[in-house]
Amino acid sequence: MFLKEYFGTIYKASKSLLTGMKLTGYYFFHPKEIQTHEYPDNRGTLKMADRFRGEVIMPHDANNEHRCTGCQACEIACPNGTIKIITKQEIQPDGKKKKRIDTFVYHLELCTMCNLCVVACPSDAIVMGQTFEHSVYDKKQLKKVLNKPGSKLMEGVE
Repeated sequence: MFLKEYFGTIYKASKSLLTGMKLTGYYFFHPKEIQTHEYPDNRGTLKMADRFRGEVIMPHDANNEHRCTGCQACEIACPNGTIKIITKQEIQPDGKKKKRIDTFVYHLELCTMCNLCVVACPSDAIVMGQTFEHSVYDKKQLKKVLNKPGSKLMEGVE
């Protein structure tokens, strides 16, 4: 029984090795069909997959308006404190106070790109971007403020 398993394992390993070598040999003799990319040289044409998770971004429209209501659902959903939302109270024309976003701070160095914040956002205010090159020499550059200066909440978003 033991010898049968032993030789069976050797057979499976040899078959797997030969299958890989066959594929490698094919691409060695047919170089025009190679699917690899020359990374730094093709930055202009490089297209990441739609489901790629690069970093959290907050889209703004042409009027510098965003969809973030300051509900802090993304901050609560984040497993390691990557997001910090600072809110302020605004007085509405009818005299009622309403909580609005003041600063949306995103710590890229802590982010695990898990997408939980995007899923938790009820107003679709944040999305995962396509940027993947985040190497910097100064860690302070990885702290980002996502809402642009002077931006405000879009009409109709509550």
